[in-house]
Amino acid sequence: MTKKGTMKMKLRILSLAAFTVLIAVGQLSAQVTLDKVGQSTMNFQLVSISPVASAMGDAYYAVGTGADAIFYNPAAMADMNDRTFNVVLDYVQWIADINYYAGAVAWNLKDYGAVGLSFLSVDYGTINGTSLVEFGGYTDNGPVSNVGAYSLGLTYSKFINTQFSVGGNVRLVGQNLGSNTFYDGTSTTNTATKLAFDLGVKYQTLFNDFRFGMAIRNFSTDIKRELISEQLPLTFTMGAAIDLLDFVDANHDKGTGLTFAIDLLHSNSYSERVNMGLEYKMLGMLALRGGYQTNRDVQSWSAGVGLNTTLAGNAVAFNYSFSKITETSFDNVNRVSLAFSF
Repeated sequence: MTKKGTMKMKLRILSLAAFTVLIAVGQLSAQVTLDKVGQSTMNFQLVSISPVASAMGDAYYAVGTGADAIFYNPAAMADMNDRTFNVVLDYVQWIADINYYAGAVAWNLKDYGAVGLSFLSVDYGTINGTSLVEFGGYTDNGPVSNVGAYSLGLTYSKFINTQFSVGGNVRLVGQNLGSNTFYDGTSTTNTATKLAFDLGVKYQTLFNDFRFGMAIRNFSTDIKRELISEQLPLTFTMGAAIDLLDFVDANHDKGTGLTFAIDLLHSNSYSERVNMGLEYKMLGMLALRGGYQTNRDVQSWSAGVGLNTTLAGNAVAFNYSFSKITETSFDNVNRVSLAFSF
């Protein structure tokens, strides 16, 4: 490519990135106000699924790759290290006996980009329902059936050139919270479904493995329950990551590295947050991770480990993370995942 052609390509990339940011910021400015903080619905989508991301304090929007990136920055899904398929299965032992089950598969179509499918299922455990009585108070109706939440997604991601990728998700999200029964015998079913959209970009520079990513997630129209309109938990995240080991030895083995990552979050569900994380990889086999999240009520630091190997020429990875919960009435959170690339 000529120098003039390279310049045109860079201008296109910068224009697209700027356009994406303007769209995200514009939508957030219109929807995120102090009056709306803490008033979003379907907040199960805010729980981090990947133990790799969680161990790094969720500073993952510039770090994630392959199928794992679908739940964070969909633009990064196209980075699959020349593998044709990447599959990841996740389990989260969340607080209050709530369990998350998730999975994703990414298919590398080379010059045509990458296509992904994902699912998320939330088990809220046993929840007892109640109904109002005529003269005040309530009666216990026992366990409520069919209570839970889910998300089903289709993802597309593509490299515009060797350094810049874009991607998006379209997801069907739903939540069932049982029904309300009133003293006059009438009832209301608390079930809602919506289409939600995610959009992301990622850029890999040529300086010390420095990369940055941006994504807007859970963009959707409002959900109306009874007479109240509620927003999905719209978030805009900007993240950056760099290999600190490159400052010491620029020619070190690429299977070994020390990555520092930081993400800045803006949301309609809470005020601004900062996530920070470190990941040390050794010879492409072992990964040690740690992270910290600011402006959290019940979460703070996290840590985790990853093991990578090959079986019959296929890559296999096991990851675990531990997240400290500062609220003593809740248990700490454990996450595990198993990933395959072939």
